[in-house]
Amino acid sequence: MKNITLLVFVFFLFSCADKKEISPINQDIKELVFASGQLEWDDSYNLTAQTDGVLKDVNFEVGNLVNKGVTLATIDNKINSINEKTAEEQLAISNQNITSYAPALQQLEQNIQFAESKYLQDKKNAERYERLQQNNIGSKVDYENAQLAAKSSLSNLNSLKKQYSNVLQQAKQQQIAARGQLENNIVLKKYNSIVVTETGTVIKKLKTNGDYVKKGDIIAVIANQKKVEAVLNVDENSIDKVKIGQTVYIKLNTNKNKVYNGKISEILSAFDNQLQSFVCKATFDETIDNSLFGIQLEANILVGEKKNALLIPRNYVGFGNKVNVKGKDEAVIIKTGIVSTDYVEVLEGVNKTDVLLPLKP
Repeated sequence: MKNITLLVFVFFLFSCADKKEISPINQDIKELVFASGQLEWDDSYNLTAQTDGVLKDVNFEVGNLVNKGVTLATIDNKINSINEKTAEEQLAISNQNITSYAPALQQLEQNIQFAESKYLQDKKNAERYERLQQNNIGSKVDYENAQLAAKSSLSNLNSLKKQYSNVLQQAKQQQIAARGQLENNIVLKKYNSIVVTETGTVIKKLKTNGDYVKKGDIIAVIANQKKVEAVLNVDENSIDKVKIGQTVYIKLNTNKNKVYNGKISEILSAFDNQLQSFVCKATFDETIDNSLFGIQLEANILVGEKKNALLIPRNYVGFGNKVNVKGKDEAVIIKTGIVSTDYVEVLEGVNKTDVLLPLKP
């Protein structure tokens, strides 16, 4: 009853009249910063094309819940498939080239066997001439020629063995390169599939069957419906008053009779030139029913409040915070505190016993 009487009394004091005189009153006041915005879901990301081609097998719509790892569409890119098949064939050849059945290795193996036989024969011949020379039998020229032939055969044998090792090493290097190329092409072929990277709900569908897409084109936007947040656009003249953790009163355009309480959770540091405002994010204190992505909303951010403050109507305060006080010839400059839509908190300049006059037209 006391509160009702006070409201009636305040209404009476602040009723419209050209010559209405009023006195300051003590009352609670809240300073609110208005912000427009929309409802969004956290952890949103773009599902993009990783290759060029024609989009097909599109099997999703806006609002669908999609699970991580599920293929939502495919891209018809035959080049990736051809490259993978070619890489498989090249790897098969490389694998064959490192076996003992490889033609190059077989040929070298035969040459090595022949060189080994020739070396053994030349070695025995050189040893025979060496024994003869020791017994002063035979010519020295024949002995030297036999020794030289054995050394030449050994050098040729060692050269063939080294050549065999080099050919085998090159074949293994080609095998490694072919395997790597195949793995790369397998990855590229997987890019033909549009796969969900994180579980969420489709909030935007930007491409459909038959569309030609390029690498980097956005196919769909997916977000986490369980993490709802309000994205608010705050005027640059008010952003300095907004702080993390402040209370926010939010009304969704789909149900303006319901007020949701929330908290400022993030303040983006950069000015948004497109929106001509700063962007803040707020989380809700309660679960939002039917939280459709993109719902427009209105919010009031509680940036200040005071109990039992000394208040006067805002329309009694003129430029330079001047007010007209009854009995004084000159306007009085007041020091203001919290300023709401309708009232101004007075810190200095007038008191509760002063009588204020309306501003002159």
